[in-house]
Amino acid sequence: MTQKKYDLIVIGSGPAGFSAATRAIDFKKSVCIVEANHLGGAGIMNGALTSKAMWELSKDFDIASSVSRGYRASGIIANYKQVQKTIVQAAKQKQLQMLSQIETFSEATDTHGSLCLKYGWARFIDSHTIEIKRKDGIEQIKGDNIIIATGSRPREIPDIEIDQERIIDSEGIMNLKEFPERMIIIGSGIIGCEYATIFSNYKQTEVHLLDRQHKVIPYEDDDVSEFVSKSLENNGVIIHHTANLRTIRKRSDCLEVVLDYQDGHSTVIEVDVAVVAVGRIPNLDNMGLENVNIQTTERGYLDINDVCATDNFQSCNIFAAGDVSGHAQLYSVGELQGRFIVEALYGNQDYPLDYSNMSTLMFFKPEVAAVGLNEKACKSKGIPYKVATYSNSLINRAVAMRAMDGFVKIIVSDDGENRILGMRAAGPQASTLITSIAYQITQKNTLKDIRKNVHPHPSISEGVQECLRVFEGKSIYKPQAFPDLIKLKSWKPEIQG
Repeated sequence: MTQKKYDLIVIGSGPAGFSAATRAIDFKKSVCIVEANHLGGAGIMNGALTSKAMWELSKDFDIASSVSRGYRASGIIANYKQVQKTIVQAAKQKQLQMLSQIETFSEATDTHGSLCLKYGWARFIDSHTIEIKRKDGIEQIKGDNIIIATGSRPREIPDIEIDQERIIDSEGIMNLKEFPERMIIIGSGIIGCEYATIFSNYKQTEVHLLDRQHKVIPYEDDDVSEFVSKSLENNGVIIHHTANLRTIRKRSDCLEVVLDYQDGHSTVIEVDVAVVAVGRIPNLDNMGLENVNIQTTERGYLDINDVCATDNFQSCNIFAAGDVSGHAQLYSVGELQGRFIVEALYGNQDYPLDYSNMSTLMFFKPEVAAVGLNEKACKSKGIPYKVATYSNSLINRAVAMRAMDGFVKIIVSDDGENRILGMRAAGPQASTLITSIAYQITQKNTLKDIRKNVHPHPSISEGVQECLRVFEGKSIYKPQAFPDLIKLKSWKPEIQG
């Protein structure tokens, strides 16, 4: 069997794999990308891009349907098939961009390397040989180095069969033929709350959200969790707190969902569709990892070192990036790791990997963004802190936009240094606000370093400026006048509570 040889083989074309492949051609390397399903992985299809396209469309529909802004639009309807068509167009556009780049670099030149895309299931034969299985046959290729970037898939619930018709996961959302009249979403993490937001925005579906704990997004501080929960309920979502799923019974005309609550009572509700959103697990099945002596962790992920190698970097040529690595399952993390591996391999590594300040965006109503430590993390680490919260309802731009739900919340160290530790923001342009504070955290900046910055008016970012001024008692609007809108408190390890 003829075996073509490459400098780098990348298994998976999601954000981790594609970023690694395209960075490698900068070093004039020959690269083969092996993809089992959709080009772009969950970063494009059935994941980040499609769900965010759906969120954007639902947000636009919600705004257009509003009757509180001085206008009333008539005859607005949402057709699920047309919504699907628009979402698929967005995904296809991105896939075509990726294919265009692959074709552009199909041949190596004096200035760049080459890219090759092969579809099929990849399996290790040895540390330099990959078998690609397709319907029409088997091919083997060889590589000096190999990156595992196979991503993840939705986690299943024991004894609950996902049929992708009535009981679906995030990969079955696009299988729906119309907006269901009644839906339950099982799981109150980011994915569950995002889909609850999307379907409730369209006002055609009665949305139930199953929350096993007392608050949605339980890893965030209570004020953030309560804000998200209240926003969902105001949007019509029915949240079942402290409830566990016992079973789902399929009836001819509905699904019977049995919920058991912590106080001992049970409830049965009828829905048309159940969405399982209880996290994701890595795609590492049937890859022949045993042939290269790679074992997974107890949680099923790959154990990587500080350069993403699956063993000692000096003796290992197999790396892992993205969701399979066990780090935060974020598009940005996968992309960062993919690029970093290539730079570590080919000699242009500028800085070590740092996962501590990865920004997170949560597409709710309104959107929520996070970076750095929250109060829970500070307390668990014993870090004394001060925290200021400033409501969007005091920010002129938010008032003008009639989008006053939201806030800016900034945490600084209470150790005399006033280092910026973290931020949470909710409301319009939260994703943009978070970037400025993420930079300040990375640079280990303090209040003194950034208080001279002047923000343009009117802008949402003035909320960051005013929130920072709260720490020094210099904000334009004072907590004494608006105790519910501006808050300042502190915590130290010796003052527990």
